[in-house]
Amino acid sequence: MHILRPQFKMSEQAALKFAAERGFGIVVASDERGPRASHVPFVLVSRENGVTAQLHVTARNPLVALADGERRFLLIVPGADGYVSNDWYATPDNVSTWLYEAVHLSGTAHLRELDGNRAHGDALLAVSEARLPKQPWDLAGMEPAKRETMLAAIRVIDIVVDEVEGQSKLNHHKSDEDHVAVANRLARAMDSASTTLARKMRALRPGLAYDF
Repeated sequence: MHILRPQFKMSEQAALKFAAERGFGIVVASDERGPRASHVPFVLVSRENGVTAQLHVTARNPLVALADGERRFLLIVPGADGYVSNDWYATPDNVSTWLYEAVHLSGTAHLRELDGNRAHGDALLAVSEARLPKQPWDLAGMEPAKRETMLAAIRVIDIVVDEVEGQSKLNHHKSDEDHVAVANRLARAMDSASTTLARKMRALRPGLAYDF
């Protein structure tokens, strides 16, 4: 990941926290034909020697054969993004831009044995269900034969993460006046990504006078 400015760079701790809270990303690896990618849910597992990103794909996914214990995978975890027009700023001569947050996790990929599928499913559901305002559902509630058929149709991949990169581009380098002006415009947008960015910008500089 090319970090545009030093002030945009997330700390490793912040980047891992961001990735864990998102729990969904794009995994990429390359074979002789070029890049292969899939959109995947994942969980981060802390181990003695670091962090592992554990994900699953269908058994027929080309990424399964690439998780050979030697090849490196990249897991891209995008957050909210939003366009900023040049006339949203309070001061003149600013250029239009795009605000966003994203984390890249990379490392060697290992294919887990099939007997690890249930543990992965339980861990993924525990994290995902905890985000919802309801009683958590788990695999024990599924008819056993159907559950086993479903679990047999996936393969679990561990990415042993050895590189963590995160970027939070939220107008850190702009003046307070411009920061507030852009946050106010994003807050009035109709899409949830823009309003998410506005809330994060307000949290970044909480003492300023926002309109929302």
